[in-house]
Amino acid sequence: MHTKKVLAASSRFAVAILAAVLTFAAPALAGPPMVCHPIDIGSVQSLAWTTDLGNLNGRTDYDISQLTADTLALLGPSTPVLVRMETLRRAAIYAQRDTLVAKRLLLSLKARTDANQSDALAQFDYGYLIETYKQLQWARSVGMTVWGRGEWSNPAAGVDGYASVKKAIELRGQDPQMEFAAAIITLNDHKGDHEAHAQKAWAGAKEDALLSRNLEENQFMAIAVKGSN
Repeated sequence: MHTKKVLAASSRFAVAILAAVLTFAAPALAGPPMVCHPIDIGSVQSLAWTTDLGNLNGRTDYDISQLTADTLALLGPSTPVLVRMETLRRAAIYAQRDTLVAKRLLLSLKARTDANQSDALAQFDYGYLIETYKQLQWARSVGMTVWGRGEWSNPAAGVDGYASVKKAIELRGQDPQMEFAAAIITLNDHKGDHEAHAQKAWAGAKEDALLSRNLEENQFMAIAVKGSN
């Protein structure tokens, strides 16, 4: 009897270890989640992109001199958070082609938060772009050459984007899509925060089909969310 209990306990421990490995190893193997994993936005308009699902660079003919104007036009007050996430993902990928463009976009989003500190969506956009820039910088620094070779001069280096996203959630109130964004940001850091955000995202997905689909499509998030639920 004692042996059976030991084996059962060992089995549960092994499963727990495997779940932890899968949760934290998946993003490392698949690349930075905020950059490599598109957000499913259905047929809603975002920045111009390719129809190739495996493309991580966008359109080669996109005029990045228009990036800031195009991005701001898409980030209106009625734009859902999931669409904002995908728009900012694409914008960050385009922006890394030119440091000046990347800085201009960042400063434009910061200006909106400076103009109205209680604007939750402005806080969210600014913070989410910062964290996406960071993941892009990290990817290039460890030799992921899909976006180019060598270091990238990140204009958001040293800025805490997660703090802005948390502020956005506080201002917005209950918003499962923002919780999903915060869960992705904290996937490999702030473990306690990650689990809390993940639980709230999963709970809200019961009434949000598109969010539910994104949680399932992003496999590392599905593992993390279900494991913490």
